[in-house]
Amino acid sequence: MTKLRTVRFLAVEKITFLYIALTLVIINHFSPQLQNAHELVLNRFFIIAVILGLAFLNFLKDWWVIRFARFAFLGGLLAYWYPETFDINRIIVNYDYLIAGLEQSIFGFQPALVFSQHFPQLWFSEILNMGYFAYYPLIIGTCIYFYVKDKKYFEFFFFSILFSFFCYYLIFILFPTAGPQYYYQAIGTDQVHSGVFQQIGLYFNEHQSLINTADSRGFFAQMVQNTQQVGERPTAAFPSSHVGISTLIMILVFQKRQFKLSAFLFPIYLALVFATVYIQAHYVIDVLVGFVSSFTFFFLGSLVYKPFTYRLFGIPRLVSILLKKPIDVGEFKGLN
Repeated sequence: MTKLRTVRFLAVEKITFLYIALTLVIINHFSPQLQNAHELVLNRFFIIAVILGLAFLNFLKDWWVIRFARFAFLGGLLAYWYPETFDINRIIVNYDYLIAGLEQSIFGFQPALVFSQHFPQLWFSEILNMGYFAYYPLIIGTCIYFYVKDKKYFEFFFFSILFSFFCYYLIFILFPTAGPQYYYQAIGTDQVHSGVFQQIGLYFNEHQSLINTADSRGFFAQMVQNTQQVGERPTAAFPSSHVGISTLIMILVFQKRQFKLSAFLFPIYLALVFATVYIQAHYVIDVLVGFVSSFTFFFLGSLVYKPFTYRLFGIPRLVSILLKKPIDVGEFKGLN
């Protein structure tokens, strides 16, 4: 008897559906205040339609280019999901004053303000800006590396990254922080030097301009600033997803015993981490929480990955699997 073929969804597509569902609940809750609520909802239906369309094409033709497009589309969506966090959280009061105040109580000053002042050398600035600029090439490069080298591990690798991004984005939506490069200019440098960090409420709902404060003499410094002027929003400072995702990548690469690749990436990783504070994109607290959260999300992602690979996936099945046998991250069964 011929086995009936069915359309199968990737684990990363299922986690995307879950993120869409959760954000739809948030959008519905804030819809009276959101001016573009309908647009946000329609965009989600369009994204779902594309995912379904690619999955159906892959059902008709099991070509590698279609399967690759399914992953590439979800990865490309990160360029949409990130700025969209601001489209939602702009109507929630800003919490930078809490992070900046805690930073002041710990250090007695603002590291993001004095770091670049104490190390103004062009060569130092270029090294750190190079690391910061390498963030997305780091993600794309490691994804391609594992896609070519080990497709089964790639599926877990990509799932872990996407899962972590979605966790960060949910935090960004519900706990809006803009970071020093926005908040300092909003309250004024005199207030920052005085250690006075006032609540600014919905200030960023009407003010989204980013004023360059770092030295842009170097090539990479200019590249970073140009990129920020195009794609940056006053959102997503706490915790630092730059630090969290790059740390997660180092964990995943090291776990796969790719020691040569780890050694190559480690200097870039260090430059990226320090650059987040150097260019005033993040507070030190953002960096520390970003680092710790990467291990948390790695564990959670490893725990839920296997249930998301089953053909018939449901919440009851997920719960039963998690209670009986957590995933062994050394075993990867590939597509569902």
